[in-house]
Amino acid sequence: MIAILRGEVASVTLQTAVVLVGGIGFEVYAPAPALAGLRVGSETVLHTSMVVREDSMTLYGFADKDSKEAFEIITSVTGVGPKLGLAVLSVHDADALRTAVANEDKAALQSVPGIGPKSAARMLLELKDKMPAVPGTAPLPGGSGAPEAGVRPQVLAALESLGWSEKDAGKAWDRLAADDPDAVASANVSEVLKAVLASIQRSR
Repeated sequence: MIAILRGEVASVTLQTAVVLVGGIGFEVYAPAPALAGLRVGSETVLHTSMVVREDSMTLYGFADKDSKEAFEIITSVTGVGPKLGLAVLSVHDADALRTAVANEDKAALQSVPGIGPKSAARMLLELKDKMPAVPGTAPLPGGSGAPEAGVRPQVLAALESLGWSEKDAGKAWDRLAADDPDAVASANVSEVLKAVLASIQRSR
């Protein structure tokens, strides 16, 4: 099993990155905040989880071991696959997810696209004994982090990867920026993404 990749970032899309290791390009699916921190041509370190099926082998990458372990726990829940696992970690980091589970916060899970009331209740029930509320480890260099140019492009890309159109993602950002400028002033992609998603939920 491939547990860690260290190499040069060859490309980044809304859902994946290609990391060159020893002349071989590994395609890795990753949550939006982790992808937002990658730069083509720069070296990165990703903690990876490999999902093996009859017809495929897929790598999922994370900026730190804590997020990788959270992903593996999330996807052990009945009915939760890798795609939804990445969506959860695109909205909530591992610590925020543990807090939501400890507080039985259904609303926090329902802020993730694809999770409704019944799914949130089931996830909380199954995660309660699997995800203890302990602090996580810090990200390794080269992992997630906000770019110097600002987080707007990364947040909009993350919204698109979660299913919103480019137009709707832009409208959601602009609405929140007008209503609460401080909410989009953070340099933390994950925090701003959560604020925009919460704004979308309130406007429905």
